[in-house]
Amino acid sequence: MLEGYGLTETCAATAFNPYDAARIGSVGQPLPGSSVRIGEDGEVLLKGPQVFTGYWDNPTATAEALQDGWFATGDVVTLDADGYLTITGRKKEIIVTAGGKNVAPAVIEDRIRAYPLIGECMVVGDRRPFIACLITIDPEFFPTWKKLNNKPAEATVAQLMDDPELLAAVQSAIDDGNAAVSHAEAVKKFRVLDTVLSEESGHLTPSLKLKRALVLKDFDADIEAIYAR
Repeated sequence: MLEGYGLTETCAATAFNPYDAARIGSVGQPLPGSSVRIGEDGEVLLKGPQVFTGYWDNPTATAEALQDGWFATGDVVTLDADGYLTITGRKKEIIVTAGGKNVAPAVIEDRIRAYPLIGECMVVGDRRPFIACLITIDPEFFPTWKKLNNKPAEATVAQLMDDPELLAAVQSAIDDGNAAVSHAEAVKKFRVLDTVLSEESGHLTPSLKLKRALVLKDFDADIEAIYAR
């Protein structure tokens, strides 16, 4: 499997991993004809014949997206010495802690979410003293976890929210996520939610992306509880 990168505005692929020199985790090198520039804030800017000329009947959006021929993708990346791009997050999702540290939540969220017991994970901490996260339990794996850990089959997430073994399992997932980031970006505290974040609940988009603003609003009390201690 070879990873690549592109957007609708760039007619799909703009970067791709060479078949004989793929680097797992990166989206490869710019394709011939594609020019790449990294902004001061880490945003990747693209130029080339594959980049669109503007949004249909929307000059305001076009002016915001295209500057001197460079398309502002909104994606934050790193570029290594060999020209391989690695996506670290979305510019609009960047969290800035009270200490001024910029944190791209997707890196750690994806690793935590990969743990079978975890349903959703959302990192919080904008203008806060440290990074924390909200966690939901995967409803499909939860029955298996209860069976493996000798918990009552009828026990709910609400009833086990303070269970030491459940909290230890969640902490294990978070520890794995923390291994991918710096100490300042690492999750220091978490809170398990007694709910499921889904498209039906309104907290996920049809493409299963978190509606962060809505989650922050609906679970404000849980977030405050994390930082109140």
